[in-house]
Amino acid sequence: MIKKVVILHSDISPDAAEDELDCLQQADAISQALRHLNYKPILLPFGLDLNQTITRLKSLKPLAVFNIVETLASRGSLIYFAPAILDTLRIPYTGCGTQAVFQTSNKLLAKKIMRHADISTPDWIEHDGFCSQKDNAKTYLIKSSWEHASIGLDENSIIGYTSKAKILKEMKRRKEKLGGSCYAEDYIDGREFNVALISGKKGVKVLPIAEMLFMDYAPDKLKIVDYKAKWDADSFEYNNTIRNFDFYENDANLISALREIALRCWDVFSLRGYARIDFRVDNNGKPWVLEINSNPCLSPDAGFAAALQQAKIKYHEAIGFIIDNAMK
Repeated sequence: MIKKVVILHSDISPDAAEDELDCLQQADAISQALRHLNYKPILLPFGLDLNQTITRLKSLKPLAVFNIVETLASRGSLIYFAPAILDTLRIPYTGCGTQAVFQTSNKLLAKKIMRHADISTPDWIEHDGFCSQKDNAKTYLIKSSWEHASIGLDENSIIGYTSKAKILKEMKRRKEKLGGSCYAEDYIDGREFNVALISGKKGVKVLPIAEMLFMDYAPDKLKIVDYKAKWDADSFEYNNTIRNFDFYENDANLISALREIALRCWDVFSLRGYARIDFRVDNNGKPWVLEINSNPCLSPDAGFAAALQQAKIKYHEAIGFIIDNAMK
């Protein structure tokens, strides 16, 4: 029996930016892993012609769909369309369900859910003027409300607070670069961590935690994982932002806290399959959840694969775990 698995990916144009082209690299790596596991992978782009996608899925009748859709028409705000359609067709698929994808891709909604669940997330100001706190922070980062992959995030994204009007004006100015709606988030000066999680045979497993080290950054240079640090291989940021998995004994309590909060996020947002939680830890040692990525990058050179390697889980084994979880 031929075990067909459709790899549903974003419909990417050849001249797309590096962050979008990465989706095709993921598709290729997943295809190789699936072949190793004796599945027949079939790549299917997810475009705006939804009827075409639905017709194709119905004709293929796959055992499951490996969903790595990150955008629709280059918009991250439409990412939940993919799982929603797969739910309608009743086709098993990998990763998080429609509700979790929608709630986590809408970063402001995710922050409000975290606040309600007593999960610490930095204060923020929304484009309509709503403030999550009474006292204004000294500095803010202007971030996209929907787009991931650090879209539009650079060293000019930080702004000192003088008035709410100034913050709102800056958000409006940067709106187009950030792909639409944006918000201002309290900048947490401190350390940055990524916590990857995967569903295994014995339930969800927290993979080795990674800290992002900002090597040789000037004292006044903003220490964030911005667009250059992720995608511009020729930049200082890319070559000096290093992933570290080794910690000293005095970090043991912090690492334990990050694990517990990540698992709390997994439960609160009903995550499944695999996910990644991004943290900042302030200078007092308090962790703050920045974002919850319900569809993290699976490229072999990305952070999730690095965490798998640290856990001594082979890439194709992880793909197998994810497929098995989808078909439970």
